[in-house]
Amino acid sequence: MATRFHPRDLALLRSLADQYPTAGLAAAEVAALGASLDMPKGAIHVVSDVHGEYKKLRHIINNASGRLRPLVQRLFGDRLSEDDQQRLLSVLYYPREYIDAVSAEIGEGPQRHRWVGTILRRQFEIVRELSGSLRRRDVEALFPDDLHELFEEIWGEPGCGRSSSYVDTMLVNLERFDRDLEAVRAASRLVRNLSVSEIIVAGDLGDRGPRIDFVIDYLMHQPRVAIAWGNHDVSWMGACLGSDALIATVLRISLRYRRLSQLEEGYGIIMSPLEKLVRDVYADDPAERFRTRGSGLRDDLQMARMQKAIAIMQFKLEGQIIKRHPEWEMEDRNLLHRIDRAAGTIDIGGKTHELSDALFPTIDDADPYTLSADEQTCMERMRQSFIRSSALWRHMSFVTRHGAVWLRRSEALIFHACVPVDADGKPLELEVDGKVHAGRDLCAALDSVVRRAFRGGTSASTHDVDWLWYLWTGPTSPLFGKDRMATFESYFVSDAEAKKEKKNPYFQLLNDADFCRRIAADFGVGDDALIVNGHVPVKIEKGDEPVKKGGNAVTIDGAFSEAYGDRGYTLLLESERVALAEHHHFESIDEAISSGADIVPKVVTLRRYDTPRRVADTEEGAVIRERIEALERLIEAYQEGEIMEQ
Repeated sequence: MATRFHPRDLALLRSLADQYPTAGLAAAEVAALGASLDMPKGAIHVVSDVHGEYKKLRHIINNASGRLRPLVQRLFGDRLSEDDQQRLLSVLYYPREYIDAVSAEIGEGPQRHRWVGTILRRQFEIVRELSGSLRRRDVEALFPDDLHELFEEIWGEPGCGRSSSYVDTMLVNLERFDRDLEAVRAASRLVRNLSVSEIIVAGDLGDRGPRIDFVIDYLMHQPRVAIAWGNHDVSWMGACLGSDALIATVLRISLRYRRLSQLEEGYGIIMSPLEKLVRDVYADDPAERFRTRGSGLRDDLQMARMQKAIAIMQFKLEGQIIKRHPEWEMEDRNLLHRIDRAAGTIDIGGKTHELSDALFPTIDDADPYTLSADEQTCMERMRQSFIRSSALWRHMSFVTRHGAVWLRRSEALIFHACVPVDADGKPLELEVDGKVHAGRDLCAALDSVVRRAFRGGTSASTHDVDWLWYLWTGPTSPLFGKDRMATFESYFVSDAEAKKEKKNPYFQLLNDADFCRRIAADFGVGDDALIVNGHVPVKIEKGDEPVKKGGNAVTIDGAFSEAYGDRGYTLLLESERVALAEHHHFESIDEAISSGADIVPKVVTLRRYDTPRRVADTEEGAVIRERIEALERLIEAYQEGEIMEQ
């Protein structure tokens, strides 16, 4: 008898049958999945340009970008005083720190038991409110294994018909093993995880701020995270793979902002090779143009000299990449051979500029882009330190797996920087792997190269790793979006005109609604698309606005970093609206606990939907429909005897 199923389809269905071994189980899952399509879509929060500001990012995740405070006020406003509401919020935001701070108040025995029981039941009131639009098993999947039964009982306590003494007895027994307070901490994590279905970072996790390692660690503990790579992200990714130029870049920026703790404490990367180079070669250099920002334990002059030493190495190493890739047409960025030491000048773009620092002890005029023997020794040891860091590899692998050049969530099209275009809005072309690409195809090709490089690890080809450097600074990089990165000029030339970096026309064209619709169409998004970018800070004080004039593009780099302004935005993609939450400075966890310091954002609704968007309207809905179709085929296979039920 001829079969209606292709052998390849049967192989896939047999794999699915391991999970659903009977037609009844498969049908029950189809019913549940079909019902889930009608649920409101989950809230997605998009932040951008975190730049190592772990403290603020942690608070924004913990308070759900300000969404938890009004929820607590709505649920408990008529039952709890403002002080008690604030105490509950402190437990939700920072349970471990708050419990430590009020341990005397919590006490022991019956007093502790009452406190734990009261707080847990309040937490689960919030859980019931937040879980109303989720499948039960999706909520339960967030329960910790060791507290699963307790959480099930508290969650269902109001309707189970059982006395509250059942849960109370469980808590008394947990207290015997000092596990009751862990239940409070776990319930706070559950509330936070339910309040946001996905966190998206639109690029630039690190640099300038203090700890990229803390930022990534915290993101790794969230249940669902996606990243639209930024150019600062790929600089760290390339450094992890052993790119000398990007290692120098990461070191230089970390030195410039005095952020060595993330390297030394976070990733175990040694600074001694660079310190030795400075002692041997730059000991008499005043390095006045390289004074670092901020303060720290190391001597200021030593830090300035270290920054200068690694900057010179960076320029040499970048020059080597540019010479390996003439097809990138970046020779104009090779400047070292244009220095006239005798005159103390440099030629940039046909114009002669006086150098503000003309001491170059490691540059050989006859061969300016080759590292000196001392520099080579330093770089070899620094490279080994980077590629042997298991913590750095783990973090950058996470960023690679959870990241992409661009993301789509419903009608939101999310980039870090741009789609490179010319002045007329036509996507610029770039050859990747022997084929010319533009627009969406270019993003896909570059995405593929990054993943290929990480599959190769430290054995990846130089060619593939060089592409990460191009993504950091190349003029047609969708992660950079400028004609050049004028790092040399910022250090060595006083003329402000020489330091200017010209943005790609894309950023001005974002104000044109038709241009935005054309870009969205190229990426498979309809006329209702909202283009979302980070990368370019919104300078409110200069009259900038995050929402562009055409109304269908928004820039969410709101100077999150303290080095840029200490503000920031979260774009809220909710079922009933799209909104922009504007953040402000956050002092500290201690202040949050002792005085209720919080980031209560100013929220502006950008779009409102008369009919709330459902799961069916999202990318997740498309995946669910595919799974329903596969399960229906499995049921057919069971019914026709092609696969036997177990």
